[in-house]
Amino acid sequence: GGGRGVGRGGALPPPPLSLPPPPPPHAPDDDAPGASKSQRKRDMHALQALGERLVELPASQFERLELPPELVDAITLARRITAREGRRRQLQYVGKVMRRADVDPDAIRAQLDVDDARHRLETAVMHAAERWRDALIEAPDRLAECVGEHPAAAGRNLHALLRSARAEHARQQRGRHYRDLYRELRALLLADAAPPPPDRHADDDA
Repeated sequence: GGGRGVGRGGALPPPPLSLPPPPPPHAPDDDAPGASKSQRKRDMHALQALGERLVELPASQFERLELPPELVDAITLARRITAREGRRRQLQYVGKVMRRADVDPDAIRAQLDVDDARHRLETAVMHAAERWRDALIEAPDRLAECVGEHPAAAGRNLHALLRSARAEHARQQRGRHYRDLYRELRALLLADAAPPPPDRHADDDA
């Protein structure tokens, strides 16, 4: 009973020292070991994916990249391996080399993105040149429209090429002039770096 009496009438004893509860050991937004390990795993997978992209590049594109010799050797070996499991292991090794070597993955990705964009542009121009060629053979008066959209066409030999290509087309042929017209249109569109023309009349015959 003495303790209760002191508690009611006298000064209360100081409460025991208590600290705030510690934070959760692996809070998802913290730089906790678990989160760091997860991030390292994601980074490793990203490097392996980049390595696989490098392995699949055409040789001419791959040779334009400036890469450390150790990485070049690892990728070159991966290109030669055809067995699925062996290739998988080598791609893992490529990823490890990319972590060790003096490699800037973002710089590599940027260069690859530029090359991909160039390839998409060239593909778009190829299809655009095919559409212009077919449209002009069907309706030669659209040549003025082509020149209007691509002024450099005025300095090219499109009138003569179109006349010869239409003559071939009338004979149910797709010969040299047909191919030359396509090449000239493709060169024109590439020079302008302006894909694709003329779909705005594509539904006229629908």
